[in-house]
Amino acid sequence: MRLATTACSRASLLDGEDRRPFQLRADAHRIARSVTCDFAERHGLEVCHCANRSGVKAWELLGEARTPEGTAITLTRRGGEYLILADGKDLMSSRMKGSEEELARLGCDLARELPSPTVLVGGLGMGFTLRATLDCLPPEATVVVAELMPEVVEWNRGPLAVLTDHALADRRVRVEVGDVTVVLREGKRRFDAILLDVDNGPAAFSQASNSGLYDNAGLVMVREALTPGGMLAVWSAWDDRKFEHRLRHHGFTAETHHVRARLKQGGRRHTIFVGRT
Repeated sequence: MRLATTACSRASLLDGEDRRPFQLRADAHRIARSVTCDFAERHGLEVCHCANRSGVKAWELLGEARTPEGTAITLTRRGGEYLILADGKDLMSSRMKGSEEELARLGCDLARELPSPTVLVGGLGMGFTLRATLDCLPPEATVVVAELMPEVVEWNRGPLAVLTDHALADRRVRVEVGDVTVVLREGKRRFDAILLDVDNGPAAFSQASNSGLYDNAGLVMVREALTPGGMLAVWSAWDDRKFEHRLRHHGFTAETHHVRARLKQGGRRHTIFVGRT
């Protein structure tokens, strides 16, 4: 992932190299501060969230946790934007929820027509996929949320709840704190749809063991957990032709959808793999 330098680091370069009068350097600093974030977002760059001297509100630390493998996960907020980071790198932002919502729309294409479907959401994140899933499904549906980290569940019941209209409080929701693979193994022919937003997709980002969810053994497990005619939808930060071929190898009718992080408003391109049994 490419990295866009922030205003403060860009300003320090100007201070070291520019010999023009101070006012011109100050003007350059202000311009850098005003364009860096917008430029980064338009071009799909990751922004370093370090402090600056512009008076812009600093990021507030709301929570900290560690994955079983030791990756530091932090929840931060600035104004109305929330950000989750893994070892200091952007993992998800509340401004980029469109592809998570599209994951639910695509994955629940058949389940929404059933009178009382059961859907598994693997990976809670900020709750956007869960919220969209609930909005798709009828009143008698059951939505099982499997989330590895109890802290993420608590964040969604606490500071993140306002983003999803308190989705975890919906009576249709059942939360399973633990590895999603445990839920899959124990749920043979249980789910009409399985929506996986675990890590960054088939190429694991914060938890190396997550890659096992998408390998051959993982897809066999997923297929066994689906009801006949059930659907699998997988969110990924990147395209992955090998994973698409793997889906077909295990009997899924595979489709690949490329969507913007903010849908019609733009943002980075994400990939959603859809498999029908």
